[in-house]
Amino acid sequence: MINLAILISGRGSNMEAILKSVKKNKMLVNPAVVISNKPDAKGIKLAQKLGVQTHVIESRGIKGANWDYDKKIVAVLEKSGVTPKNGLVCLAGFMRILSPEFIRYFKGRIMNIHPAILPSFPGLHSQRQAVEYGVKYSGCTVHFVDEGVDTGPIIIQDIVKVNDNDTEETLSKRILRKEHQIYPTAIRLFCEGKIMVKGRKTVRV
Repeated sequence: MINLAILISGRGSNMEAILKSVKKNKMLVNPAVVISNKPDAKGIKLAQKLGVQTHVIESRGIKGANWDYDKKIVAVLEKSGVTPKNGLVCLAGFMRILSPEFIRYFKGRIMNIHPAILPSFPGLHSQRQAVEYGVKYSGCTVHFVDEGVDTGPIIIQDIVKVNDNDTEETLSKRILRKEHQIYPTAIRLFCEGKIMVKGRKTVRV
């Protein structure tokens, strides 16, 4: 059984999709803890309603990757049973850059969801970049987290057609619906031992 931690900063819509999928599909995962770096994140109360313990580790005034801050997260994770041996850490709108030390500590056990077909449009405002660039298709990507910006091995992707009249907002809404589908799928594959990383590639086994 994999112990799951979800890190959030806001509304927690991907967190909600994950937690509901875990329950509905009886996935081999224990939702151990939800951690927010913002005390007013709407996802905190939502996680509590879904029966998951929550912690707030406020990051106000702490800029950039910071191992001293991340060590506080590690302490809560390990207290909740989320370790490098049996844990999985999922970023769901977590608006902080993880320190290299944290990433190395949980190597191969951190996932993120990105609203673009990586390696296109990494970083912030990916949907705006897609609209402004004029691409005909965008989408979303679940990937393992490494020390780069949205550069880790890709687990699963899905495509969304970009309409001529799309704005950043309209495209974001359609991509988000796909995110809610593929993130739980990636977690299920991981927890069932059906994926492994070979070099830069994630392959199904």
